[in-house]
Amino acid sequence: MAVPRAKTSKARTRRRRGVNMHLEAPQLVACGNCGNLVMPHHVCPKCGFYRGRQVITPEVNG
Repeated sequence: MAVPRAKTSKARTRRRRGVNMHLEAPQLVACGNCGNLVMPHHVCPKCGFYRGRQVITPEVNG
């Protein structure tokens, strides 16, 4: 059975793992009612619409 010659350093391990652990920006789509950018399959926080229906009443920040 093969035995490693030396311990793999933390930096080397993290460099190898970090290649596939990068963060991605969320995909955004325009709201069908107001045009605000929202995440897909989420209620628009600006107007409260989802799939053409008023789902929530948005709070007015004063």
